[in-house]
Amino acid sequence: MTRRAMIIGTGLIGGSVGIALRDQGWHVSAVDHDPEVAKRAVDLGAADVIGQDPDAELTVVATPVGAIPGAVHRALEITQGVVTDVGSVKATVATAVTDGRFVPGHPMAGSEQDGIEGAVEGLFDGATWVLCPSQSTDDSAYAAVRAIVASLGAEIVALEPKRHDELVAVVSHVPHLTAATLMGVASDRSFEHRALLRLAAGGFRDMTRISAGRPDIWPDICAENRVAIVEVLDTLLAQLGQLRSTVVAGDRDGLLEVLERARIARRNLPVRAVHPGKLTEVQVPVFDRPGELRDITTLAAELDVNIYDFEITHSAEGRRGIVHVIVDTAVAERLQGGLMAQGYRPSLRALDAGEP
Repeated sequence: MTRRAMIIGTGLIGGSVGIALRDQGWHVSAVDHDPEVAKRAVDLGAADVIGQDPDAELTVVATPVGAIPGAVHRALEITQGVVTDVGSVKATVATAVTDGRFVPGHPMAGSEQDGIEGAVEGLFDGATWVLCPSQSTDDSAYAAVRAIVASLGAEIVALEPKRHDELVAVVSHVPHLTAATLMGVASDRSFEHRALLRLAAGGFRDMTRISAGRPDIWPDICAENRVAIVEVLDTLLAQLGQLRSTVVAGDRDGLLEVLERARIARRNLPVRAVHPGKLTEVQVPVFDRPGELRDITTLAAELDVNIYDFEITHSAEGRRGIVHVIVDTAVAERLQGGLMAQGYRPSLRALDAGEP
């Protein structure tokens, strides 16, 4: 039987999800507030048809952040399948929607092209896709969405919604605002010195590239994640102030220390998860109760342990089960220790890299 999905909001991300799902044989329906955009999604191969699909086993809400809760509620009303979203702020929607079939999500992927015209095949290959199961998310829904996201080629990280928002403020939201501000400074100066923007070579263009993204989505993002963004902006301003003092004082050693620290940190940024040569199965006995998968996978993310696969087996008697988590052997004991600290009693089993 053909699997069915519905995409609500057929812009860059929604359209790219549609393309990826159709490549795997899914039947995809497109819904957009602009009928012409939905029609264009069909023309470009991001969807098969236009309109709601009550039989969709997966609905992906890809609207602007402020519209996500309402769209999620409507999707849950008209379908019996799982629902996820792609917004870059998670705590608000996780609080607003308490249905167990909803799994908040956020693919960390994008393009300089806006809208459905920028939707491309393979956008999520190797990209980080954050899933933020809330206290109300059913483990079965979480496992289903995780499996689908993994099939799109993404590397999955599980975080609590509030934790996600705090981290994304650092690596996405404030960098965008900073790039926009720097671009504004350069633009203002260009009126005084027309040659300035002609001198804007590689480094400047790299730093400000993200400021070319759609401006209309950012008021909602800043409103929804205001606390975390302001906290990071305050930290950035304080450190820029310290750097200013260092430059004013002509403190060469202090300046070199700042620059060297940044250089080392930048070089240590991970490129993407690489499949390890050795794998270990972490077997975690659990009570068969809601939230076990959420708790285990979010702990793994906090411990910087990448999960390559998992499943949960249920006992034929009682309300117990075992969560089987496949990780790199090099970090298996780290996860085991973290789980033990949380009251679990995990065991380890070495696997061959090719073992299913």
